[in-house]
Amino acid sequence: MTTLKNDIQLQFVQMVWEYYGEHGRDLPWRHTTDPYRILVSEIMLQQTQVDRVKVKYTEFLKRFPNIQTLADASIADVLAVWSGLGYNRRALYLKKTAEIIVDKYDGIVPRDRVLLHSFPGIGSNTAGAILAYSFNDPVVFIETNIRRVFLHHFFSDQVAIDDKEIIPLIEQTLPDERAREWYWALMDYGTYLAITVVNPNQRSKHYNKQSKFEGSRRQLRGILLRELADGSKSFARLRAISPEFTEDMLQKVLADLETEGFIVRVGRSYQLA
Repeated sequence: MTTLKNDIQLQFVQMVWEYYGEHGRDLPWRHTTDPYRILVSEIMLQQTQVDRVKVKYTEFLKRFPNIQTLADASIADVLAVWSGLGYNRRALYLKKTAEIIVDKYDGIVPRDRVLLHSFPGIGSNTAGAILAYSFNDPVVFIETNIRRVFLHHFFSDQVAIDDKEIIPLIEQTLPDERAREWYWALMDYGTYLAITVVNPNQRSKHYNKQSKFEGSRRQLRGILLRELADGSKSFARLRAISPEFTEDMLQKVLADLETEGFIVRVGRSYQLA
């Protein structure tokens, strides 16, 4: 396990705090400790840029101000508000999670990493982020910007770095009392590095360059979910509105959405589940 020398650790921590003190961002989800609102922000921020999320976050919470309203909403309403963020399955996972929390936990987001991880669309790191930002719990998690910071400063001459090598360093630098702010500071400094140095994340073992969106199955999924949010559609109609995709791809994506429980087939038509 990699261990930081005390002087190196102190210098690194001081540098990150100083950057945050001068350049820390004012983001709407940093003005709340409501676990529901943190949950919404963390799901939205998965694979989506902050500037796009800021607008949708406010709009989403205006429409669904608490977990009960989200649990009670129709899938069509949720997808309509989500439209523009992409990765629509996140919206469906978020709604399903809201339903589970209302049904099994009296509408209270559990302060338990294992339980959070068991909910749809919430991985261990997202669960950790929810605990840190909602409750200031000093839990260790890693995401793109945090990974970038540690790779840049402590693994500059190495490649194929496993997150298991980074996590001990996160743990060593994580304060017991200011976990929430420390992660904000790391996130903001990581965002700064993203525009000032060659992407350190390319040296991560877990690095995957995002595939092209145009003409992808991901794009087709979004088109289909938006269309079905307006009501039931026949296969012929779905084929007509997506002529740039092959019929074989359309059939496979519809089958995937049906298997995942997002849509159902009724006769020759499809509709949201």
